[in-house]
Amino acid sequence: MTTPGNGRAVVDDVVHQSAPGLPRPVLIMAITLGALLALAVAGIGAYGWYGDHQAQKAAVEAEAARRSGPLPLAPVPAPKASSQECAAVLAALPSELAVGGELVPRRALAEPAAAGAVAWGDAKHDPLTVRCGIDAPAELTPTAQLVDVSGVSWLEINQGGDTSWLAVDRPVYVALTAPEGTGTGPLQDLSNILRSTLPTRPVFP
Repeated sequence: MTTPGNGRAVVDDVVHQSAPGLPRPVLIMAITLGALLALAVAGIGAYGWYGDHQAQKAAVEAEAARRSGPLPLAPVPAPKASSQECAAVLAALPSELAVGGELVPRRALAEPAAAGAVAWGDAKHDPLTVRCGIDAPAELTPTAQLVDVSGVSWLEINQGGDTSWLAVDRPVYVALTAPEGTGTGPLQDLSNILRSTLPTRPVFP
């Protein structure tokens, strides 16, 4: 058994037993370097863990900011966004949107905010957006399959993980974009708003 006071004796024993043919200073240096190398390896491992932890923390913070900060929206042509029809639709939109049995609040838009656009979302829900007054998409053709929801004709457009629904039988085009798995609740609510706010018009005048 060794004690703090006889550490040098232990090194001497190791030196004597390990390689009696080598000079004593060389063996002491080798043992010391080995200990320092072990400490360095342990330090690198700890630093690697700390770096991974910091990277994960930064990713969580970035995701929280993405969900809670002002929402940047890519600009799209919306020639009728400032029309009276869009003003009526936007004024009728709720401050909270029912999604999966939960009420999701309005979310601010990053500046410069897109005209005719409104968003909902929070830390638990990916954003849902409504855009009014946009151009007709290329997917809207005489053979396009439309879906009737509460008397409003919608064109479904899938893009990445989101789905956009475009109301095509009103004086202005209105699009609802929602993440996958949102359900039909927001589409039903927006259909009711459009039916009571805007008159019907032919899909292809």
